[in-house]
Amino acid sequence: MNSPMTRNSPMKYIGAHVSAAGGVENAPVNAAAIGATAFGLFTRNQRQWNPKPLEKKNIDAFRKNCEINGFGPGQILPHDSYLINLGHPEKEGLEKSRNAFLDEMQRCELLGIDRLNFHPGSHLNKIPEEKCLRIIAESINIALEKTTGVTAVIENTAGQGSNLGHTFEQIGFIIDLVDDKQRVGVCIDTCHAFSAGYNLKTEEGFFDVFNAFENTVGFKYLRGMHLNDSKKERGTRVDRHNSLGEGTLGMEPFRRIMSDDRFNHMPLILETPDESRWKDEIELLKKMQ
Repeated sequence: MNSPMTRNSPMKYIGAHVSAAGGVENAPVNAAAIGATAFGLFTRNQRQWNPKPLEKKNIDAFRKNCEINGFGPGQILPHDSYLINLGHPEKEGLEKSRNAFLDEMQRCELLGIDRLNFHPGSHLNKIPEEKCLRIIAESINIALEKTTGVTAVIENTAGQGSNLGHTFEQIGFIIDLVDDKQRVGVCIDTCHAFSAGYNLKTEEGFFDVFNAFENTVGFKYLRGMHLNDSKKERGTRVDRHNSLGEGTLGMEPFRRIMSDDRFNHMPLILETPDESRWKDEIELLKKMQ
């Protein structure tokens, strides 16, 4: 089997989804403290619909701390609130979600972040899947029309419950309906992909999965990854992250990612459950390059 992998991949941006407690400006400091060259964060309280606006002092401090610690826009992958459902089947829930998502996009603008990661949405067993996917695309278009410079990054899901975005076909369908193709992207979560049925575990499976991604979506849309082992078996459609090498995926898929140049120049973010191990996991991933 022909392999696109090389052992010369110095441009991996590796980090974790760090705390922004006390102010967003603390996130880059927390990331630097664990040896990260990338980071994820929540730019607002993700448990509230109407969090307080960012203050200028926080924005300025965030930008300064990013500069001091060497984090450019392409090394940061914020995550939106889990409350948001851009495919909500009911008017009130959809409007709240769209307003909150726009707020998240505008926060990224203010902070100088060029992408926002989000779970696409759920039909809640109230509308057909295709209708929900169309609503999600419409929601993205509305946010893109009202913002500049920030890419909406669709994260694949494990397919729990009524969540969509668990197949490359669903993600591709959404992207096809987004008007501004330059400002839509994808984040692949390894745990979610495996739980959704994609065989990242074996070498042959790994290459088959990413060949399918290229053919169905396209690597040109890949804007980041979440690197997580899985507590559940392949195809269970249950989202349970595990520490690297300790789950059903094992360590080999992460070795393949680290030695594959297709994953250069984008944030590769840990969301593994034991944050006390992030520093060691980051160092381990760096050594795999």
